[in-house]
Amino acid sequence: MSGHTKAILFILLEAAGFSLMSFFVRMAGDLPTMEKAFFRNAVAAVIAAVVLFRSEERFSFRRDSLPLLMLRSLFGVIGILANFTAIDRLAIADANILNKLAPFFAILMSVFILKEMPKKLDILCVILAFAGALFVIRPTRGVASLPALIGAFGGFSAGTAYTILRKLRLRGERGPVIVFFFSVFSMLVCLPQMLFSFKPMSSMQFIWLLCAGMAAALGQLSVTKAYSLAPAKEISVFDYSQVIFAGIWGAAFLHEIPDRMSFAGYAVIITAAVIRWYAANRSA
Repeated sequence: MSGHTKAILFILLEAAGFSLMSFFVRMAGDLPTMEKAFFRNAVAAVIAAVVLFRSEERFSFRRDSLPLLMLRSLFGVIGILANFTAIDRLAIADANILNKLAPFFAILMSVFILKEMPKKLDILCVILAFAGALFVIRPTRGVASLPALIGAFGGFSAGTAYTILRKLRLRGERGPVIVFFFSVFSMLVCLPQMLFSFKPMSSMQFIWLLCAGMAAALGQLSVTKAYSLAPAKEISVFDYSQVIFAGIWGAAFLHEIPDRMSFAGYAVIITAAVIRWYAANRSA
C-alpha cells in the first residue's frame, strides 16, 4: 500500500473520529462548552500518555521543536474555541461550514510554511468538495456577521495547526507527543473558565463525554499520521467526508433523514475525493 493511500485512509479515519466526537458531544446535552472541551481533551491526553509511557522514548521530544509544538497547540486551541463560539451564536449549519474552511487554509498555509505549491487539480478538488458541503449544510444569512468572522478565523486556525503538525512530523516528532502536548495545553486553557461555570453532570453525560474524548483521540492521532504521510494539497479534500459521516450518524441515531440536496452534496464530495484519489495513484 502506497504512502498516499495510507494517508487517505488515515484522513478518512480522522473524519470519522471527529464526526463521532461531535455526535457524542451533542448527546452530552447542555453542559457548559468549556466543560465539554476540557473533558474531551482530558481523555485524549490520557490515551496519548498511555501510548507514550509504553514506548521506548517515553515523553522525550526535540528541544528545538518546542516553539512549533507551542504554535500547533495555540492555533489548535484557538480553532476549537472559535468553532465553539460560532456554534453558540450561529446556526449549527453555519458554524460547520465555516469550520470546513480549514482544508482551504491548510493548502494556503502550506505554501508559506512548507513551500508546498498546490496544483490546479488540488485547488479544484477542494473547491468542489466545499461546494458539496454547502449542498448538505446550506448556511443561512447568519454567515455575514461578527460571530461568523470568528468561526472563519477558527477554520484558519485549524488549517494552520494542521500545517504546523505536518512540519513537526517531517522533523521526526512522534504523533502521540504532538497529541499529548496539544491536549494538555488545551486543558490548561479551558480549566479556569470550566471551574468558574462548572455544572455537575449525570453518569450518562459523563459516559457521552468519555466517548467524545476517545473519538477525539482517534481523530487527532489519525490526522497527525495522515499529514506525516502526505501534504495537505493531496489529502485535504478527503476531510470533507466528515460531512458524510455526520449525516450517517444523524440518520442512524437521531432520525435526521438526509434530503435530496444532502444526497447531491454527498455525491459531489465523493466525486471530488475519487478524482483526487485517481490522480494521486496515477502519478505514483
